[in-house]
Amino acid sequence: MNAPRTRVQRRPVHGVLLLDKPLGLSSNQALQKAKWLLRAEKAGHTGTLDPLATGVLPLCFGAATKFSQLHLDADKTYEAVARLGVKTSTGDAEGEVIERRPVAVNEGDLARVQTRFTGPIRQVPPMHSALKKDGKALYEYAREGLEVERAARDVVIHSLSITAQPGSDDIHIRATVSKGTYIRTLGEDIGEALGCGAHLVALRRIATGGFHASQCVTLEAFEAMDESERIARLLPPESLVADHIRVTLGAEDAGRFLSGLRRRGGWADSPAVAVFGDRPRTFLGTAHVKAGELIPGRLLSPIEIQQTLLTEATP
Repeated sequence: MNAPRTRVQRRPVHGVLLLDKPLGLSSNQALQKAKWLLRAEKAGHTGTLDPLATGVLPLCFGAATKFSQLHLDADKTYEAVARLGVKTSTGDAEGEVIERRPVAVNEGDLARVQTRFTGPIRQVPPMHSALKKDGKALYEYAREGLEVERAARDVVIHSLSITAQPGSDDIHIRATVSKGTYIRTLGEDIGEALGCGAHLVALRRIATGGFHASQCVTLEAFEAMDESERIARLLPPESLVADHIRVTLGAEDAGRFLSGLRRRGGWADSPAVAVFGDRPRTFLGTAHVKAGELIPGRLLSPIEIQQTLLTEATP
């Protein structure tokens, strides 16, 4: 007879964990594991990585979940390996082989294709994606053997490097891309442009926004830590708005701002502002400035601020 499962006592946890997602786990599986290890009440992530992808996955807890949407829009950098000459049903190694073609590619071909796919391009989203059509994810249609029409989308490849892997038909791709870019599709499109087709056999996200793989902790290492070490790995919620203009308010203005009231000052217009209180210095939320008015956006609650200050004060 199985022993009863121990119930985890949840608690308020506020911050961002930079996880190096392991191969084979979905983003949600990795999130739930980290949430359980932290005993956190509330958690979310900033955009999914496929189970076959590894790398930077910022996980948000508590107050940080209010700002996770900002990193869905962030530029991202990936390293991938694409195998030329073989197309699969999914564009990656999980799918069935649907076509094989001979490979005759030289350095000049790679340079030409690299130039062609750098800058603004249009992509047709893959069928095996979570994008929805008529309220249903595309991958659900794909599982039923159906292919539905998808409109091409404008994306930007900010930088692209394509190099041959000596002794094989694999190529190495490094790309910094705008939101909404599918690296599987980029690999397939590069293969078509080379005249032989391709599919991804490896994919790693090495940066998203200002977060880099060097800052991340593996799930295995995180699991081996004690509770205080795990908490110490969390970045504060304001790390998600590091690129925002900063405004600091005195105690009276901070209180009114937190109640949703606009504040007037000599600030220049800005669409993205991170607002702080000065005594004690603490993150209050986001805002934008228009015509000298600081207009509240997403705000922390007083209890979240208090809990965050207590966490930061804990040695």
